[in-house]
Amino acid sequence: MKRLLFGATLTLMAGCVPVPDNQGSLKDPQNWSAADRANFYGGNQGSRIMPTSWMVALKQPDGKPFLADKLTRYGYLANDADPISPLPIGFTTDGDGSNQAVGMTCAACHTREIQVGAKKHRIDGGPAIADFESFLLDLNTSVGAALAPAGFDTFANDVLGSDATKPAAKAALKAKVKVWKTRFQAILTGSLPKPNMWGLGRLDAVSMIFNRLSGLDISPQGPAGIMKQNFYPADAPVRYPFLWNAAFQDFTQWPGFAPNGDSVLGLVRNVGEVYGVFADFHPIPNAKMPLKVDYGTLNSADMPGLRKLEDLIRKLAPPVFPGPIDPTLKAKGEAIFGTDQDHQGACWGCHGEKPGQFRGIVQTWATPILNVGTDTKELSIMGRQVDTGTMKGSGFGKEVLPARADASAVLGLAVIGGILDKTIHFVTGKADKDVADPADKTEELTVMAPATVKDREKALASQKIFQAMNPAPASTATKEPGYESRVMKGIWAAAPYLHNGSVPTLADLLKPDAERPASFKIGTEYDLKNIGLAAEQPRSDAVRNTTDSANNDTGNSRLGHNFGSGLSASDKQALLEYLKSL
Repeated sequence: MKRLLFGATLTLMAGCVPVPDNQGSLKDPQNWSAADRANFYGGNQGSRIMPTSWMVALKQPDGKPFLADKLTRYGYLANDADPISPLPIGFTTDGDGSNQAVGMTCAACHTREIQVGAKKHRIDGGPAIADFESFLLDLNTSVGAALAPAGFDTFANDVLGSDATKPAAKAALKAKVKVWKTRFQAILTGSLPKPNMWGLGRLDAVSMIFNRLSGLDISPQGPAGIMKQNFYPADAPVRYPFLWNAAFQDFTQWPGFAPNGDSVLGLVRNVGEVYGVFADFHPIPNAKMPLKVDYGTLNSADMPGLRKLEDLIRKLAPPVFPGPIDPTLKAKGEAIFGTDQDHQGACWGCHGEKPGQFRGIVQTWATPILNVGTDTKELSIMGRQVDTGTMKGSGFGKEVLPARADASAVLGLAVIGGILDKTIHFVTGKADKDVADPADKTEELTVMAPATVKDREKALASQKIFQAMNPAPASTATKEPGYESRVMKGIWAAAPYLHNGSVPTLADLLKPDAERPASFKIGTEYDLKNIGLAAEQPRSDAVRNTTDSANNDTGNSRLGHNFGSGLSASDKQALLEYLKSL
């Protein structure tokens, strides 16, 4: 297979170029082949940050190309599976020729590398130690410099080539870049009103998805419009969750609002993700469409690509601890953790591997949503209300979106609408005017799942789509405010801890919250004894400052989850030894 990339035709070598042996003593490659890994690192999901030619032409303030170091200065990782590309892991291209754009995939935020002494260990699906905030802000600055009188001629020459001598071509390019800059500046100003809101290894993803969808995508002024009234500060940053076993959890997202159990629910979750990372998306009112709005025509989300992503995540195994484990100490720790329902007061009560809800295909693990006294900032996001723009009146039957609704309800309907409409477009090839009563489309909707999936799942796909097409006007926030309690497999590789990344090691998490570090360094250096971030980070100058009991709603509070803090030192050591083995 070939694709056009940066003006040259390059052969994709996914599965042909071996990934260098950087696994160190991680003996298990997490159940992925080299081809799986390459597909995860660079597979397209439909994200489109900006035209490829623009990003290649952009400059850093020192004059170097914006892509000069493959964005590793932000903590992103060079893509061993595609060494020719100037893009790092989790960045890819969508489209061809002049229509080609650079976009992101979930691998950018869910691939990490840790350093133990001289060895580096790749953790596929692990929480990235990347600075997405700085990437966004610097990208905006570079586009601003390209638009400035001193920079535009060079930028236009690089983008347009010989056409740069044509005044009309230069004027058209400048107009397009100005529109992009105005919209991008608007979402950054509305989302990041003050500096250093997230920091290395964190992102307020839910706010950014809500802001992009409601502030840009659904504007009645069209794809170039802005609804500033719908922007909220993205001030509830969370640590990127690990992805192994994510498809088997009862719920995902830290507040637990995304159910799991089959590929359709996985697709719903992933479409929401790609909307947040720069998919081209604009719902268009159209009474002839099933939901009274066309969610498929202006929608770059790559449904087959997102489905492949979910298949890869289902295969991904947790990483193996890269060091010795004392079997005697491990056995003692396992008893402390608890292994059955007789240990409800132990770790097992919340984090044990036990059945969750069965939704027809996959038996999930229970991930109870609990309030254990941790920072509450993330929970407030779910109650945000927005103007519904072009989605006003969208829905099924009499249940439609009013002029103002919960942002979560708007997102849910936009996701379902995109899946539904793109499926109809793909299967039937019919124009919008030919798509009438959704009740006549049941058979077509069953192809949501590919032919390799059981017929039972195909039938459930249609059922779930129609159920989801009936959005309730009331809030869709979780009924029990709290955060998901995950199964602890691979937890050793997921530092820093708590949903907001406010505790550097598992050893610190077993201390009373008043004794946890008020600040700590963030980087790739790992401490295998205390299990988490090493105290010293020679390759990074990033520091996380946390807050105490004076305020548990800052987004940075280290409070809560005091379980295990009363154990003896020897029992804590044993529990940590067991957690290494999961």
